[in-house]
Amino acid sequence: MTDQPRKPPAQAVLTVQEVEQVSPDLIRITAGGDGYADFTDNVYTDKYVKILFADPRHGLVPPYDLAQLREESPEKLPTRRTYTVRSADPEARLIVIDFVVHGDEGVAGPWARRAQPGDTLVVSGAGGGYRPEPSTPWHLLVGDHTALPAISSAIEAMESDAVGHVILTVADPSDRVLPAAPSGVNVRWTDTDEELLTALADLPWADGTPGVFAHGERGTIKEVRALLKQREVPRESLSISAYWARGRAEDQFQAEKREPIGQIE
Repeated sequence: MTDQPRKPPAQAVLTVQEVEQVSPDLIRITAGGDGYADFTDNVYTDKYVKILFADPRHGLVPPYDLAQLREESPEKLPTRRTYTVRSADPEARLIVIDFVVHGDEGVAGPWARRAQPGDTLVVSGAGGGYRPEPSTPWHLLVGDHTALPAISSAIEAMESDAVGHVILTVADPSDRVLPAAPSGVNVRWTDTDEELLTALADLPWADGTPGVFAHGERGTIKEVRALLKQREVPRESLSISAYWARGRAEDQFQAEKREPIGQIE
C-alpha cells in the first residue's frame, strides 16, 4: 500500500478588522472575512494557530505554497509563530488574537504594533487539547504573560460553581488583564517566576486531584512539573508544556521541544 502524501494544513487568509491596545504590552487583533472558512475551530480553550509572516520584499501572495518555496526558494519561506486564539466567532467570521509586545523584539510583536485595519493575517489551524472539565474536583491554572489568553478562555469556560487557583507571573500590574473568575477560584499575581514557584509550593492542597493547566517559560514549567510530582498529580490530569524558552527564538525552541532538553516529563 502506497503512503499518501500528507495534505498541508489549510491557510486562512484573514483581514484585520480592529486593533486594540488592551494594556501597555498587549495588543488585541481582530481579523476575519471570507478566509474564515479555512480556519479550523475547536472546543478547546487553549486553541492555537500558526501565523505565517512573509517578508514583504519577496512579494508573496497568500495562501503560500510552502512546499514549492521550501524546494525552490527556502530563503523566501514565511516565518511561523504560534499564538493562542483568544476567541472565535463563526457567525461573525472573526477570530481574536492577543499579542504580547516587547519593543521591537521578534517578528509577531512588531507586526502587531504596526497593524492596521485592512492588513492581511495568515493563519493555519487551530490545534489545542485542554478545556476545564466540570467534573474535576478543583482547577489549578499556572502561567505567565504568554498564557494569559488561554487562561482567560479557560476561566470563561468554567462553571459558575468552579473552585480552584490561578497563579500568574506578570510583572507590570497594568498588564494583569483577566476576565472575572468564578467566586470559588482564587487569582494570585506574582512579579517573578521565582515567586510563582513559591506560591505553588505553599498552596493549600484541597481534596481530590486537580485539573491542571500549566504553560509558560520552559525552565519554570519544568520546576512546576517537579512540584506537581511531589503532590502526586497524575500525568493524565495535566495539560503542561512550554510556550517559550528563555534566550531562544521560536524556530530553535520548537526544534528543541523534540529533544530531551525541551521535554516536560
